[in-house]
Amino acid sequence: RRAAETGLPLYLPHDVVIAEAIEIGAATQTVKADSVPPNGMILDIGPDSASHFASVLGEMKTIVWNGPMGVCEVPPFERGSAVVAKAIAASTATSIIGGGSTAEAVASFGLLDSMTHVSTGGGASLEFLEGHQLPGVAALDDTEGGTG
Repeated sequence: RRAAETGLPLYLPHDVVIAEAIEIGAATQTVKADSVPPNGMILDIGPDSASHFASVLGEMKTIVWNGPMGVCEVPPFERGSAVVAKAIAASTATSIIGGGSTAEAVASFGLLDSMTHVSTGGGASLEFLEGHQLPGVAALDDTEGGTG
């Protein structure tokens, strides 16, 4: 369901980190999300957005995180994901981390043990939360009591 249908807030980054290339040590610039120049690629959330997200996450009882905040496997674009991961790890919320890139990011920050559940199945996790039956589970159900 859409945020408007649930009455829940939707938080989007208001500042972003841009660069002209996805390269280690690339020259970066932080700009407002609505002021990205034509040659700039958005590669991470900005520090103000990361700080805001961290404060909001501290108030949550359940957190589902699927997808890093930026191109977190290439420094310096891991900073937004690191701030979010640390906020989740410090929270008392039930934390469900989904997706291979997100799981890798959490592991690279040394925070796997601070999360309630970590899965590499990002798309599958979202489908499950939407109420869809997962193909692998359906296949197991089909073999139950069968010739298996």
